[in-house]
Amino acid sequence: MSQATRMRKRHRFNTRMTRIILLISLFFFVGRFVYSSIGAWYHHQEKKQAQQSSLSGEYVERSSTTIN
Repeated sequence: MSQATRMRKRHRFNTRMTRIILLISLFFFVGRFVYSSIGAWYHHQEKKQAQQSSLSGEYVERSSTTIN
């Protein structure tokens, strides 16, 4: 009977440790996802701004050559 009780306690401990490890892994996963999402958003904004500035520069060059 004592061996069965030990196995139950060990099973309970293993289940608890597994849940803790999975919870910590989930926190890391969510943290990395948020971090990369913020970085991707900033990169997208910079790329969009650079594209707009290059397009406006081309428009100025074309309009000045057409006027002359």
